[in-house]
Amino acid sequence: MKKIVAAFLPALAFWAVGCSSHHQTTTASGKTVYGEQAQIIERLRSAGTDLKQLMNTPDNAIPQEVLADAKCIAVVPDMVKGGFVFGANHGRGVASCRTGRGWSQPAFFAITGGTWGAQIGLESVDLVMVFLGDAGARELLSSQFKLGAEAGVAAGPLGREAQASTDWKMKNKILVYSRTKGLFAGIDLSGAAVKPDDDSTRAYYGNVVPANTVLTGQGPKNANSNLFLADVREAFHESNVRKEKEPGL
Repeated sequence: MKKIVAAFLPALAFWAVGCSSHHQTTTASGKTVYGEQAQIIERLRSAGTDLKQLMNTPDNAIPQEVLADAKCIAVVPDMVKGGFVFGANHGRGVASCRTGRGWSQPAFFAITGGTWGAQIGLESVDLVMVFLGDAGARELLSSQFKLGAEAGVAAGPLGREAQASTDWKMKNKILVYSRTKGLFAGIDLSGAAVKPDDDSTRAYYGNVVPANTVLTGQGPKNANSNLFLADVREAFHESNVRKEKEPGL
């Protein structure tokens, strides 16, 4: 059965790349780019749009209490989730962490994992991960880690749920939010492997820059980063205001 899983994941990855490929797009300055550069620009743009759409759903948005405690945020637009007896996930995303000078430039990563269960189908999922506390941030800063291994991972509270319970704050360090476009309900990422996307990093920054260098604000800058970071700043603006007014939040 392991051989079946091993054979299925590359096929899933190939399907994800093929379905999400954008061969031509415009940069933040309006310049037309092609190929891999275009795919990266569209990933940044889509990640920002996904975060904005999630926050614009009043009763199902990420609660401000959660955002106020967040150290980092990661978004995987159009992650592919498929299953035939077992499930498998694959996607490429972008992440940013708080620094003393604001949000860091985006770091690129890939996520791959599988789960067992009675399921069949193939669909696209928009995924947002909120990293709480230093433990969650350290996981993201590492070269490779598995969700749920060192830092707990769980479905994040929505709307007023965060006010009703503080379990999310005490027990879980990585909160997962997903927006499903197909018929699947929910997503299990326990054990999924997250590792740097060196190909995207090299294409975007000119060379492979370690994720911890980028996420701590010590890496190079790219003007196209604002396609994602502008939406991150907007999403976190209200939580920052609330935390200043209510220090105990």
